[in-house]
Amino acid sequence: MEQSAQQAQQLDHLASAPAPGGSPFAAFGMPGLGGPPPAVPPEPRPILELDGEEREDELDALSDWVDDFFLPVYGAEVTTAAPWCLQWQEHDDVVAWLHALWLAYQQHKDPEAGLSGLFVWHRDFLTHAIAAIRAPGGPLSACMTSPERPAHRILPGPPPSSRTEKATASAAEAAGPPEPDEPTS
Repeated sequence: MEQSAQQAQQLDHLASAPAPGGSPFAAFGMPGLGGPPPAVPPEPRPILELDGEEREDELDALSDWVDDFFLPVYGAEVTTAAPWCLQWQEHDDVVAWLHALWLAYQQHKDPEAGLSGLFVWHRDFLTHAIAAIRAPGGPLSACMTSPERPAHRILPGPPPSSRTEKATASAAEAAGPPEPDEPTS
């Protein structure tokens, strides 16, 4: 009789809804049964795709990382072989490289990246990014090549393709001539 009562209690317990709280599968990264799925972190977007205040906030945070961490540790000497620019935020290609490097740094310093996370960041990201950004013929090559001579110059990029120019001209023709009191550009 006592054994039957215990079995009835076990059946009642097994048939009842699970207690709210942690999932028995949480250690495996699986959501609990019937519970809400874990919150998905927002996907990082490349900084050049951001606009307005969102871009300014991201550029401020990136500038803090570059000025407070990246340059003191990895900045090295400014030379003709490794130029730098005090106004690097105005070089879109440099901003894109440094932003991608910063995002990778954040990912690889996370404990989930494991003990070798930062080594992977150095090997797979840092070395290549520095070589591209600070190359003698790279995006900063017209800027400061000596700390005694600060300089900043944006090098012109290639002109648009002939296909783009034709499309722009066709769009301008379709729009018609400008109004008499409208300024032309």
